[in-house]
Amino acid sequence: MQVAIVTGASSGIGFGTAVKLAEMGMAVLGVGRDEKKLEQLAQAINAPDRVATLAVDLTQDDAPKRVVEMALARWGQIDFLINNAGVGSPKPLHETDDASLDYFLGLMLRAPFRLARDVLPHMKPGSAIINVTSTFAMIGGRRGGAYSAAKGGLTALTMHIACQYGAQGIRCNAVAPGVTVTPMTEGRLDDPVFKRINVEMTPHQRLGRVEDIASTIAFLCSPGGSFINGQTIVVDGGWSSTKYLSEFALTSQWLPGKAQ
Repeated sequence: MQVAIVTGASSGIGFGTAVKLAEMGMAVLGVGRDEKKLEQLAQAINAPDRVATLAVDLTQDDAPKRVVEMALARWGQIDFLINNAGVGSPKPLHETDDASLDYFLGLMLRAPFRLARDVLPHMKPGSAIINVTSTFAMIGGRRGGAYSAAKGGLTALTMHIACQYGAQGIRCNAVAPGVTVTPMTEGRLDDPVFKRINVEMTPHQRLGRVEDIASTIAFLCSPGGSFINGQTIVVDGGWSSTKYLSEFALTSQWLPGKAQ
């Protein structure tokens, strides 16, 4: 039985990914900060022998050790690490104070770096690390600020791990979601400007869903993904790779600062 660690597993993409991997027959350690939501994850998986949860702040110095020790104590091995934990609503560079910068980098770059470092000695050939990055790590994005910096660093870390440890049979890839409908983004979708930038520039009939990202991560952990290493798979309906504008955007009367 393969064992996966999923961070940010209390909601959204992490929750969906943990359930998807459990459906594949894996044992899953779901890591998050909200103990009650993690209990809901355990109930959703509904397989006591194949699920464990740990409520921990990943920015704490002892967090990686606690996560690794729990996985090993429970199942004796670690096959997959899904570095997914993150936070949204960043500010542009000129509005970002040092405390916000440190928090974004701490949670979305330092924490996955340290967790991967502690997991690697326990991984055998056939294992893999999947880092959840963002389209904001691929292209410039308004208001990206510290978020873009952290996710961009995570992309570079992905390529390093793939190169350094690939010969040992340990792969590393990134999955870069576009705007995905999760609790972290639902509030922002009420902002007409944010919605317009994403909906009217995505050449698809809908925005991303948790299932889209979870299925991509699951594929990278499957035999079908066993020769993919050092890559970023962008899951955004074409938003970042096209110059698409919807019919609404093409026919609207645009004025400085707003659209009619």
